[in-house]
Amino acid sequence: MTLKAIIHKAEEGGFWAEVPALPGCGTQGETLEEIRSNLREAIDLWLEAGDVAASSSSESQILELAV
Repeated sequence: MTLKAIIHKAEEGGFWAEVPALPGCGTQGETLEEIRSNLREAIDLWLEAGDVAASSSSESQILELAV
């Protein structure tokens, strides 16, 4: 799976990033290496939370992914 993330320079230093395809999925880091690592973790956690919510809910959900 391939997802796009937008990385921004933070005013106070470092970076922050968001994943537009995963609402609410974002992270921050001091370096680009740290941001990449943190993004992988944030995406994994977001997807895990979606799996838990989907299995505990009878309502349909929509997940948009850039592939």
